[in-house]
Amino acid sequence: MGKGPGLYSDIGKKARDLLYKDYHSDQKIIVTTYSPTGVAITSTGTKKGDLFIADVNTQLKNKNVTTDIKVDTNSNEVPFDLRSAALVLCVVGTNAAALGTDVSFDSMTGCFTKCNAGLSFSNTDLIASLTLNDKGDTLSASYYHTVKPLTNTAVGGEVAHSFSTNENTITVGTQHSLDPLTMVKARVNNLGKASALIQHEWRPRSFFTLSGEVDTKAVDKSAKFGLALALKP
Repeated sequence: MGKGPGLYSDIGKKARDLLYKDYHSDQKIIVTTYSPTGVAITSTGTKKGDLFIADVNTQLKNKNVTTDIKVDTNSNEVPFDLRSAALVLCVVGTNAAALGTDVSFDSMTGCFTKCNAGLSFSNTDLIASLTLNDKGDTLSASYYHTVKPLTNTAVGGEVAHSFSTNENTITVGTQHSLDPLTMVKARVNNLGKASALIQHEWRPRSFFTLSGEVDTKAVDKSAKFGLALALKP
């Protein structure tokens, strides 16, 4: 039996993960734990200069009601967001081609909170996608190409256009596994920002990541470095 088209969030995900996932410019620790009922609780601590920001968040779902609970260092009380919304998330097609929409309507405000659409084509080693997000403001085209599966070597790129600012952003990147537990990634965009990272899985599902970014148009400025530790049981 053939595979279905997947989820809307899968459209363009391979390219997004290649180009943006795990790049940090600060010091961060992320700890995810699971309750006996399977509810994930994520604790995050981030150090930005002399400022330390911490938060704990979780999400509870029951039919069409979603409750988001978050506590952070700026909170005097526990904020929560209780929503009753109509969600239309539809993907049609096959594992080779898919067309999807992601539309959400908030009945409390009478407004659309999301209105996105996407198109994806894929074969054995190439995935291409076209998405229209941010309520029609951002048009993005991306591709992801697997060069060598044994070493998880891949290249990818994205072209994004903002209609509100009439600006284009072009980003290209690559990744390669040095060994089964260690990966390196690099990317550059048309704004002159070049970034690289190395990530090591020091225990199952737990990662140590060191990343850096430099502005090639202003090399006299200090480079940015990030450090992240992600722990999952």
